[in-house]
Amino acid sequence: MVFLAIVIGCVLGAIIGMNGPVISYTYSGYVAIAIIAALDSVFGGITSVLKGNFDLKIFISGFFGNAILSIMLTWLGVKLNVDIYLAAIVVFVGRMFTNLAIIRRYYIDKWSNKMQEVKTVINTSKKENEKI
Repeated sequence: MVFLAIVIGCVLGAIIGMNGPVISYTYSGYVAIAIIAALDSVFGGITSVLKGNFDLKIFISGFFGNAILSIMLTWLGVKLNVDIYLAAIVVFVGRMFTNLAIIRRYYIDKWSNKMQEVKTVINTSKKENEKI
């Protein structure tokens, strides 16, 4: 169900993105860091679903809280003429890769277990055919 929502959201985002207005260069840094923070929350949510401890309140608060905090850090960095947003990028992208690794391992283990079951069934049926 969550994956269906993600696919629908991606399709809607692509359609809106192709037909939406172009973001000016002034705000592109803010939008980029907000998107990275939001993607971090999405990957964290998928990981939570796979682990079986997903909580919608935590997901929503993390989604908007991370995006707002990263925008505020970017704004502060612009005012101080310091690239503070780089710290947020390092943290969020690092967490995204960690969550992606967890998701990847989950599906590889699931696929490996399924292949092992198929091999067991094939070997069992071969042994039964040899007895006959």
